[in-house]
Amino acid sequence: MNNKDNMGDKQNSVMESFQSFFGKEELLAKVIEYFPYPIEVYAPDGTTVLVNKAMLEEYHVSSPDLIVGKYNVFKDPYVVSTGQFQVLKRAFQGETVFFPDVKVPLEDIVQRYGIQDLDVEAIYQDITVFPILDDQNRVQYVVALLINKRVYRGKEEIEKAKEYIENHWLDRFDLSAMAKAACLSKAHFTKLFKKHTGVTPHEYYINFKIHKIKEKLLDTNLTVAQAFNACNLDYNSHSARVFKDKTGLTPSDFRKISG
Repeated sequence: MNNKDNMGDKQNSVMESFQSFFGKEELLAKVIEYFPYPIEVYAPDGTTVLVNKAMLEEYHVSSPDLIVGKYNVFKDPYVVSTGQFQVLKRAFQGETVFFPDVKVPLEDIVQRYGIQDLDVEAIYQDITVFPILDDQNRVQYVVALLINKRVYRGKEEIEKAKEYIENHWLDRFDLSAMAKAACLSKAHFTKLFKKHTGVTPHEYYINFKIHKIKEKLLDTNLTVAQAFNACNLDYNSHSARVFKDKTGLTPSDFRKISG
């Protein structure tokens, strides 16, 4: 049995379990509250009536009161724009529907709930939407079960880029290669790198190269020019000026003070 079949069996089991709790709303609410995956429950008109702890933690929403009774999935412009609106409505008519690999509209969520500290750049989810029926097969609630497939957190991606720079500092500066290492576009990478490090990728690259030059200058067996050459940098007026701008000292003065 493949992974897709396994996931389908698990989701069917979850749906059957939730359905078995129908009529025991208090128990159902507790099960949903402590379920390990984000869950949002809607009334038949599309209004949210319950979100669980995992949902709030996923998006750093401070209180369910920001969502419950205020959000309506049918009135969400992003949902309407996906072109899947009619498919979604089938869940409110008694069917189970599945949306694979959905990119979560994080910017909309951040603005809607005034979130300040969401350190996530992108989330892709598999979303299963299924009804909970009464004993006459009428839809009483609709449950959205959200399972993350891929999560891109800014810090993680930038750490990959920093590691790339520190492993390729002898090479020429290559923004495209750095962005590729972080699996981001160049524009997004540059913006994100500055956000998480306080410097641009080029500044980080230069700072790391200066750090290596300082290490070489401590080796008195090398001339200043040889120390720079060992770092794949010609020793000239420009490189000497960059060194002084970064350290406040000329290479020779640095060597004297550090010797």
